[in-house]
Amino acid sequence: MIFLRKVLFPLAIVYWIITFIRNIFYDLGIFKSQSYAVPVIGVGNLSVGGTGKTPQIEYLIRLLRDYKIATLSRGYKRESKGYILADESVSAKEIGDEPFQFFSKFPDVLVAVDADRRNGISQLLTHNPDVILLDDAFQHRKVKAGFYILLTAYNDLFSDDYILPFGNLREPEMGKKRANLIIVTKCPEDLSEIAQVKIRQQLIAKDIPVYFSTIVYDDYLYGERDQIEVKAFEESILLLAGIAKPELFFEHLKKEKDTVMTFPDHHNFTEEDIQKILKMAQDRKIVTTEKDYVRLKGKLPAHQLYYLPIQSKIINDALGFNSKILNYVGKNSRNS
Repeated sequence: MIFLRKVLFPLAIVYWIITFIRNIFYDLGIFKSQSYAVPVIGVGNLSVGGTGKTPQIEYLIRLLRDYKIATLSRGYKRESKGYILADESVSAKEIGDEPFQFFSKFPDVLVAVDADRRNGISQLLTHNPDVILLDDAFQHRKVKAGFYILLTAYNDLFSDDYILPFGNLREPEMGKKRANLIIVTKCPEDLSEIAQVKIRQQLIAKDIPVYFSTIVYDDYLYGERDQIEVKAFEESILLLAGIAKPELFFEHLKKEKDTVMTFPDHHNFTEEDIQKILKMAQDRKIVTTEKDYVRLKGKLPAHQLYYLPIQSKIINDALGFNSKILNYVGKNSRNS
């Protein structure tokens, strides 16, 4: 893989030039971005996957619970096209696993998918939301959000990475300048102030506030029929994940006799996959991520399948972070 990326380095230079020129054209107004009267918050990253966008969107939903919220995603790997507004008839296949997770957990939120973000927002505006949360739209510059949150993972900072295909960056690092704030995700909960200062210096984001978040795991595993306290659960299990970077999930739960099984991010589980999983499980309980659960529910026996919910937690100045979001929405909302 390292050798292949070195071979692809010339292509990375070409890709860098293309994305740089594209961004300059948007910055100069040669390419047009659509702005909106309603507050629009974009959550995204510079790299390809694994930064924790889903728990961050859920954090914002909980924070903004007093407003009428809409979320708009592309619906990655869904088996449908165009604009879809989630209702009781939709499935994860139709709208994608992450939007379906939002819809399942927050029934009062308008959850929509559309690869054309302009069209998606136009459709959502007919429902009069107070605020729209754009999932993974940092590079979708046909739409101009009023507030951008840029995520970068603690163990995979964008400042340490290179542009595709030599590295994992979707655009040059200078794209960070569009962010209103940066969140370093998946940090150790006890990350010291000295370490935080060092990371801020590494990101070279002098005029952009930098916050740090960690993943908080639920105390219980949840199934369709019951829930089990994690610390009281001692029997051997099969740990299964089809997410970009499942290491933290495995590290949190894995015991000596547990088995680990991985699939690609957003994997569409086939009948062959299901049979392999059941064979590997050997009647043991199967514990997966919340995102995988919405795709596996109904395919695996209900008495075997459980998931572990997670939440994002700001570990430095959470009040300051919350205030920035609430102030932006409050000042720009129709209800302000």
